[in-house]
Amino acid sequence: MEWVNLIISLISGVAGGNLAGASLKDKSLGTLGNSIAGFFGGGIGAAILKAIEGAAQTSTEVAQGAAQAAPGLDIGSIIGDIASGGIGGGALLAIVSLIKNALNK
Repeated sequence: MEWVNLIISLISGVAGGNLAGASLKDKSLGTLGNSIAGFFGGGIGAAILKAIEGAAQTSTEVAQGAAQAAPGLDIGSIIGDIASGGIGGGALLAIVSLIKNALNK
């Protein structure tokens, strides 16, 4: 994973965590908590997306020595990083919030 792709995913994760916290008032952890959960969720979401991309390669590409797709900043890659980071950030915020609420009962 390239650094630029990771940074895009982490920033998108922070945004996704804060958007999820704003839309789900009962799940919000506060601005700082939403940002932290989103940050880590964005990183996890990016790692999962890269693992799926790696597993989706055909056996012909692997046989030809293209174990990894050529890294780049094409528009598809950027949109994928934004989506995976935002969704991962929102999802991890929801999971952390559910755990927190379960422990407070």
